[in-house]
Amino acid sequence: MADRRSEAVAALVRELGHDFRDRDLLERALTHPSVGEGATRDARGRPFRDNQRLEFLGDRVLGLLVADRLLRDFPEAAEGEMSARLHVLVDKAACARVAERLGVGPAMRLSPGEAKQGGRRREGVLGDAMEALLAAVWLDGGMDAARAVFERTWAPEFAAPAKPSLANPKSALQEWALGQGRPLPTYRIVDRTGSDHAPTFTVEASVAGYEPLTARGRSRQEAEKAAATALLQREGVI
Repeated sequence: MADRRSEAVAALVRELGHDFRDRDLLERALTHPSVGEGATRDARGRPFRDNQRLEFLGDRVLGLLVADRLLRDFPEAAEGEMSARLHVLVDKAACARVAERLGVGPAMRLSPGEAKQGGRRREGVLGDAMEALLAAVWLDGGMDAARAVFERTWAPEFAAPAKPSLANPKSALQEWALGQGRPLPTYRIVDRTGSDHAPTFTVEASVAGYEPLTARGRSRQEAEKAAATALLQREGVI
């Protein structure tokens, strides 16, 4: 198992195109909080550090890089249009798609329970890890290195048609429901599983007159967005 992960990490580094001087940054970016801060130790006997702080930084690095690219690509666009495009390009779904293409999932360090529950394919897990990786590159090589990785890995996202309706699925569902003459959608938590530091929420989205639909997420907000998106897709709105 260790050899398979080492191979996956090496393949990920090749795809990123950045040779880390500080490999600890790379390992931290790939360590999910479920591993447990200080609960297990690396080959040198030091406690593993998870990627939450790097994800916080990476979210800001990504936002800056996307905003800079949009300013250059759309010199005549209004602020509102660029904000809509930015939201689509930095959301967890976009980050997770980039992570999937790079092979982040197999390279991650997860707790056995999280891995068994499909964490290597989970959108929230992959999206957070991708943001953490950008932060790790930025800390290791500076903004030029982060921009080089970003331009290469996010190129398919810029090439794909923008889908503003997916940027805020709850707002899109609300607008659609009102357009159908229905009351505002409602959301209800129907299940919560997992540990306190890595919960999974199951939320039901309902629009009067339509069959409700449930979806899961690593937070209540993520689950509500997933349920709204799924309902819009089922009804052929997006």
